[in-house]
Amino acid sequence: MKTKITLVTLLLFVLNIGFAQQDEECMTKLSIFHEYVKAKNFDAAYEPWMAVRNKCPKFNNAIYIDGEKILEHKIEKSSGAEKVNYIKDLLKVWEERGVHFASKTPKGEYAAQACQLKYDYRKELNLSDSDLYACFDDAYKLDKATFTNPKSLYTYFSLMVDLYDAKKKSAGELFNKYDDVVEKVEDEVQNYSEKLNKLIEKEDAGAQLSSKEGKYKRFYESYLNAYDKIASSIDSKLGDRANCENLIPLYEKGFDENKTSTVWLQRAAGKMSEKECTDHPLFFKLVNAYHDLSPSANSAYYLGILKDKEGKSSEAISFYKQAIELETDSYKKAKLNNRIGLKLKARGSYASARGFFREALKLNPSNGRPHLSIAAMYAASAKDCGDTNFNKRAVYWLAADEAAKAARVDPTLKKAAAQSVANYTAKAPTKSEIFTEGNSGQSIKISCWIGSSVTVPNI
Repeated sequence: MKTKITLVTLLLFVLNIGFAQQDEECMTKLSIFHEYVKAKNFDAAYEPWMAVRNKCPKFNNAIYIDGEKILEHKIEKSSGAEKVNYIKDLLKVWEERGVHFASKTPKGEYAAQACQLKYDYRKELNLSDSDLYACFDDAYKLDKATFTNPKSLYTYFSLMVDLYDAKKKSAGELFNKYDDVVEKVEDEVQNYSEKLNKLIEKEDAGAQLSSKEGKYKRFYESYLNAYDKIASSIDSKLGDRANCENLIPLYEKGFDENKTSTVWLQRAAGKMSEKECTDHPLFFKLVNAYHDLSPSANSAYYLGILKDKEGKSSEAISFYKQAIELETDSYKKAKLNNRIGLKLKARGSYASARGFFREALKLNPSNGRPHLSIAAMYAASAKDCGDTNFNKRAVYWLAADEAAKAARVDPTLKKAAAQSVANYTAKAPTKSEIFTEGNSGQSIKISCWIGSSVTVPNI
């Protein structure tokens, strides 16, 4: 018995020595290839990296982080069959990472990343649009929560449009996928906007952001910029395929089958509203069915649109306010306030519109579009708000100040806001006119609906 125990102990001791030696060898080679990667000497890093990858695949996640960089370099510098082999190996590396470091490898993110690599090298891999769309669709269904890369979301939808144009996908499939992707983009914009709002509110309160918070702010702004660009690209790619001529027969055909589906009704009414198909009787039918089935902020908003179409402005406003009351999500409530503000602005009800815009800003301060809308209303009222030519043109300073706020809070509007500020400033009184008027640094009361003051610049 003692002999058996001794043999087992000896065997465990030998195995431990073996593992220790293996760990030491892997540690040494990991250190070597990691230093090469840091120095961007990817070719020199390849051999020790492969040794660690094959011998100790679970040793450290750096195997996969650095391996991705090494293989991306190899792909870029190679051609033909060699390039294809490196592409396939990078796909394999991501699979291995998912096996050995599952908690650090979000499924949707890496599945979409693999599909994007296949798309980028579709000619080399001889993949069709159908193959690639199926890849992205599987990734989206696998883990929608972490399928968030802006470029991949656009590629996913772009492939759907190409398949529709090739008559391999139906109009219904196209519009459903458009709604899927747009809703996903909006979810991500909301996510980053809410995070950015906290930092903006801290700055507005007079507090200084820490170095870490400053980095996070730049990170959030970067993603919001990216989502803003792909949102525009998605709409451009869809183009006029989603016009009233296509939408109305599609939704008329599907109404009876889907009249008890709140998702279908909401999407159909939303698409018709977005594409200005609201004069058609089908819109009335969709909205009422949706509201009867599930009264909500969206359905109340669409009923407001119907009342607007009937010329019943006060009833429309009542429904719009009901929509805001029904909405419980602050971000979505902000969007509703902005939408209503835009409708009131379009009909010239500037004072009421400003109230909704300001509420939108209170709920979502990182969206600068309400600032630009308020600035535009000020500028449009310059001729009507002031007792002298100088005071009328002073309104443009107020407009410029408002537009400048948009540039400060919204990373997606910096260029547009800067152009608005320059435009309004150019229309305001010049330095020589300020000198002639003799009111440098003084406050001017702006009358009419604006009811505000503006300070004349010091000269």
